[in-house]
Amino acid sequence: MLEMQPSDPILVEVWRGDAAGGGLVEFQVPRQPAQSVLDVVTWIQRHADASLSYRFACRVGMCGSCAMMVNGVPRWTCRTHVNRVKRDNRLVIEPLRNLPLIKDLVCDMSQFFEKWKRAGGQFDGDLSRDHPVAAISPREPARRAADAAIECINCAICYAACDVVAWQPDYLGPAALNRAWSLQNDSRDRRQAERLQAVSSDGGCLQCHSQQGCTSFCPSELNPTASIAGLKRLATLDFMRKKYREQHE
Repeated sequence: MLEMQPSDPILVEVWRGDAAGGGLVEFQVPRQPAQSVLDVVTWIQRHADASLSYRFACRVGMCGSCAMMVNGVPRWTCRTHVNRVKRDNRLVIEPLRNLPLIKDLVCDMSQFFEKWKRAGGQFDGDLSRDHPVAAISPREPARRAADAAIECINCAICYAACDVVAWQPDYLGPAALNRAWSLQNDSRDRRQAERLQAVSSDGGCLQCHSQQGCTSFCPSELNPTASIAGLKRLATLDFMRKKYREQHE
């Protein structure tokens, strides 16, 4: 077999279509030094097919909007180098799994953020800018737990990687539950009881199978599996306390 030369183009299959259907379309893309998968998609849109739809914004791994399936794996395409993921000089680029499709590589994120709301992902404090700054020590275990989960940018990589979401569409998903865990450890928040009820009900943390796909693929190196395990502990303790009170009233 002849060895692939640097000048040979990359063979790229890109999903084209919408919610009604579609399929993979092949393009030949010139190879460039330090080429990212997002560079490849951009070249196709600018030089081969201007009707290709996709999302991107920052191009430096800060916004997460360029997330797509690359050879079957959810990735930030701006931070994914072609040379690290191509197989036999080929790429297959598809929209994120587990999300409704709008067009081509663009998914509808509405359900993702609706689940964020259902999980109580909004901070609810009772202090204003006129109050003194809350004294919070970074050495407190709860503060460390909150800090470990806080850097999520809602790219939905973990959501696309989650098999439980695929099996059970009502499942809140790793990102929403990771956010809930962060807020459950924030002493300034006043909705913790309500939030715990939301994340321990149907479709909540107890549905997680701890397969750790969310953790394995998170580009920010967060650990949603650990966050969900923390919520499971809180939910179990809350259940036991309620049962104890019922038995001793």
